[in-house]
Amino acid sequence: MNRMQPSRYPLLSVQAALDLVLASTAPLDTELVALADAFGRVLAEPIVSDADLPPFATTAVDGYAVVAGDVAAWRAIVAEVTAGNADAVAIHPGIAARIMTGAPLPTGTDAVVMVEQTVEENGRVRLQQPVAPGENIHPVGLDLRVGQRVLDRGQELGAPEIGLLATLGLHTVPVYRKPRVAVLATGDELVDYREAPGPGAIRDSNRPSLLAAVVEAGGEPISLGIGQDDEAEQTRIILDGLARADVLVTSGGVSVGSRDLIKPIFEQLGQVHVGRVAIKPGKPFTFATIGGKLAFGLPGFPVSTLVTFEVFVRPALRRLAGREVIQRPRVEVVLEDSARPAPDRTEYQRAVVRWLDGQLMARTTGAQVSSRLLSMIGANGLIIIEPGESELPAGTVVPALLTGEMR
Repeated sequence: MNRMQPSRYPLLSVQAALDLVLASTAPLDTELVALADAFGRVLAEPIVSDADLPPFATTAVDGYAVVAGDVAAWRAIVAEVTAGNADAVAIHPGIAARIMTGAPLPTGTDAVVMVEQTVEENGRVRLQQPVAPGENIHPVGLDLRVGQRVLDRGQELGAPEIGLLATLGLHTVPVYRKPRVAVLATGDELVDYREAPGPGAIRDSNRPSLLAAVVEAGGEPISLGIGQDDEAEQTRIILDGLARADVLVTSGGVSVGSRDLIKPIFEQLGQVHVGRVAIKPGKPFTFATIGGKLAFGLPGFPVSTLVTFEVFVRPALRRLAGREVIQRPRVEVVLEDSARPAPDRTEYQRAVVRWLDGQLMARTTGAQVSSRLLSMIGANGLIIIEPGESELPAGTVVPALLTGEMR
């Protein structure tokens, strides 16, 4: 049996630990995906327009296509032009064409007058006010010009970007590959959440929550199940996970107990860069590289697991997926209640952030115990309390990470 002994790893600041994680993290390779499957993916190459859009002048309104300088009181209506109708029709002074929004502008016309500004009688139209050249017309290339860069590498593809790519006729898109993330829960006390726990056992909540967090971060999760506190078994599962994935995430087994095996296994297989962090919760957070892949050892308490995932793992997964913005929005909030700092660690307290009287207010979700997963429910922010000795009174302004929608 291994003896318990103090950790020999230096206690790093949150920023120093994150810097070490990101220093080992770079975007993955790329792949082509169908446009229909590209939502939420990240462009691996810039997109340049190969055509003018619109490719022909169109009308912006329903009305009449005319020659702006025509002085005739009444103009004969010689045609009706609708969207998608490319029939040739030429307009000159004395005549006009009825035209529908989005239709191509007839030859010879240089303006469109809105139907509300006209009177039509017996196949003729009279303008109720003058119209200027170019009025109510979308000229060629209004939206895009040939050779114009329309999307940059690193752009996340949302609904507008998908629509723009469709307009350009792109049916496949070069994107960064999603990181595959293998998730392992460790501990003799764990049983699958679908099972009834026996004496001394608890249901595994970390693995399901981490698998969901991986999806939210843009990764593809792989469940490795539960590893018992046996070095050979955990090593075998870890090697299997690393063979199948780009990233390994474990929970539990990273402290200094006799059955905490993750750090020793990571040391045997690769290089441990982070072994302790001055963060609350999550002090024994561990980060290693094994065969060029990232391996994260997260603490076993449910809140510690999710907070350290949020602070360290999520940014790494977003960078692997090619995203330019990898961090949550960081804002200044006003504490609604007093807060007592930890003397030696930066604390991430779960909180509800809301607008009130023109400022962002934050109140914690109750007891901030690392085993109390309920403290994460309803939270849309993590308020950051730096180390200190004095209580922070209500009204103090502190930084916070926005992790969810504002209420």
